[in-house]
Order: sequence, then structure tokens, then C-alpha cells
Amino acid sequence: MLYVSGLGPFNSSSFTALSLAPNSPKRIAWSKSAPYLKLPIVSAPAMAGDQLVFGDGMHQTDGAVLHCVRAGSGFPIWQYPVPGRLVHLEGPPTIADNKVFIGGGNAGVLCVDLNRVTLDAKEVDTAAARSAIEKKWKELLAKYEAEKKIDPDFAVPPNEDALPKPAPKLQWQQGRDQWHVDVGVAIAGDRVLAASAFLDEEKTGERCLACLSAIDGGMRWKTALRLNPWAGPTAAGNVVLVGGSSIRFDPSQVSGAIGEVTAIDINSGAVLWRKDIAGGVLSPIAVRGELAVFTATDGRVRGWDVKSGQEKWSHDAGAPFFAAPAVTPDMAYVADLKGIVHAIQLRDGKRLWKFELSTDPVAKASGMVYGSPIVAGGRLYVATCQLENGDRQGQRAVVCIGE
Repeated sequence: MLYVSGLGPFNSSSFTALSLAPNSPKRIAWSKSAPYLKLPIVSAPAMAGDQLVFGDGMHQTDGAVLHCVRAGSGFPIWQYPVPGRLVHLEGPPTIADNKVFIGGGNAGVLCVDLNRVTLDAKEVDTAAARSAIEKKWKELLAKYEAEKKIDPDFAVPPNEDALPKPAPKLQWQQGRDQWHVDVGVAIAGDRVLAASAFLDEEKTGERCLACLSAIDGGMRWKTALRLNPWAGPTAAGNVVLVGGSSIRFDPSQVSGAIGEVTAIDINSGAVLWRKDIAGGVLSPIAVRGELAVFTATDGRVRGWDVKSGQEKWSHDAGAPFFAAPAVTPDMAYVADLKGIVHAIQLRDGKRLWKFELSTDPVAKASGMVYGSPIVAGGRLYVATCQLENGDRQGQRAVVCIGE
């Protein structure tokens, strides 16, 4: 399966599971939208076993819900509501040691139990919760079948929003109404690394990288940042890399954007090095060995030494980047705001090939690329979108690129 979150007209939500079988007669395995999903979704999911976890809400909305569903069918397992102004679950969750860690905007960082939930005021495991939900679903289906026999024109099929909604146990929460965490958190051993921004217009939050205890959320250290860390943290051994940007994901502000990369000691929080970039760094930095690879809105893909920050190579792709690279042992795959995918060699930064999604006769996928490509099973997956002015007649799509 390939799981895709998306925005429809008027910020309507969609979450889709796509079959990866090459000749699948049913490409969409399952999908979710309203009324089960009530808020827009920009969060990528995380998966543990057969449990798929993702958040909803975006900057224009207040309050959010963390969802857990079955990966194979999309059937609900639990929901965790997070109320509050400027609260949204935009970044992807991180799952470790049967816990889910996620940034919640002004809710700071939350940690919930993956497998323990509260149902009817009782704490139970997810297996018991699943049984209760399945029982209720069978009752709703039976009621619907009975109503169809009486009056088929007015019988309303059940929807998943009518099912019980077990809530996972909250382990801890840190930074509520102090930080603004819109990006994924990184887990390194017993440490949680969370990057917080300061919202200039709303005058809330704090520009910093915080290191917390994964056990109880206690503060280990906190380091101030000069730019908002929209790229989030990447842990590479004893070094944490954080990309920053003066702009968010707004193509109209690309011109004049500036960025930086900061390397921080994971044990002490001390800044090891900090370098300015002639473009915003908006997506996570990828690391392969001692090489850090990242994109920026100036249209360049850079390869730097993790420990020193020395530039090993730089590739000018010719168009701004919002999406992070997907890195394999030999290659970095990047996709830009013109909808062009570039395959770049890690050893020297030279482009091996490029693929134009909009002009390819098979793909015909117009629009820009906001989300990072994914490499899996010898295939490259990339999705296009169109959130700004431009060609709204073409097809936005998820594209699978072969060898």
C-alpha cells in the first residue's frame, strides 16, 4: 500500500490507500473523507504493524484529531482530540516503543500510548476496543438492512463517524501554549527532538530546538534558533541538523527567501556550526553516512559534511524546492515546484536523469510537488498538487516511476 493525504476543494480532506500491484484492477484500496474526516489533512502518516496513525488540521483551523486506523482496511481503531486555538497536527507522527509522538502547533509536543485506550470510562487494550467497535458496526449494518426492507428509499447506510471513539492514554505533553510545533519530531534513543517556531503575525511560539525525555517529556536542553525550523530536526549520531526558513510553503514568497542549517550537539545542545543559505530550507534534511543532503527554495540541492558543514557538492536544478530528498545508498531523488523529478548522484551531485511529470505522456500530472518522494521496492513514488494560481485543468496524480 501507498498512503496519501490530500486537500480537496475548500480544504476538504481525503486520505487514500493505493495498491502498489503493477496491474491492480482496483488502484484505490480504501479511502476516507467526510463525515469521518472533518478537518483538512496535510499530515503524512506513520505505521506500526497494522496500525496507521495520522493527524488532521492545518494552520487555518483550530483544534485537531489524531487518528489511528487499520492499515489494510482503514477501519477506525482510536481517535485523540486535541482542542485549542492554533492547534493542528500538520507534521507526521513518530512511533517508537509503542508510543506516538507528534507536534500539535500551540499544543506543543504530545506523547500518547499506541496500544492502551479509554472506552466507556475504562482503560483497555486496542484488541478489546476493536472488538467493541466491530460489534457496534455489525449492529449498525443489521439495522440498516432492516430499514431497507421497510422503506429502501429512506434507509441511510451507516458511516464510521457513528462508531465508538476510544481515546489513547496521554503519556505526557510539553510546551503547550509556549511552543508552536508544526513539524515532525525526531526520536534518538531516549530523546525526543522537537523544533518550535515563532509565528510573527500571531505573536506566539518560540524559535528553538528542544530535547525532551521520551519517558516523561522532561526538558534536557533547549537551543535558540534564528529562523523558523520548518524543516524540523534530523538526528545523525551525536549531531542534530535543523533546517530553517524565513518563509513557509508559499510560492509567492520564494523570491527573497533566506534559510539556514544549524548543527547542534545532541548531548549538550551546543551549536556546532551554523550556515546561511540563499533560500529557505523547508523540508527535512536527509543523511546518508557522513553526508547531509537537503533542498532549498533557491533551486539547489546541496550535499554537506555532517560534522563540519563543509559543502561537498551543490546541484542547481533550476526551480525552487519545497519537498525533501529521498535518499538511497547511491542516489538522491528530488522533485521541484515545476513538477520535475531529478535523480542526483550522491558521490558528486551530478544529475543522472530528470522526469517531467506534466509533459510525460503517461503521467500527465500537472502541478507542483510539495511532498517528498518515496523510494520503495525499486520504485519511486511522487505526487503533484496545485494549491496556488496556475493550471487547474490538468490532472494531479500520484505517479510511480520504474527503473
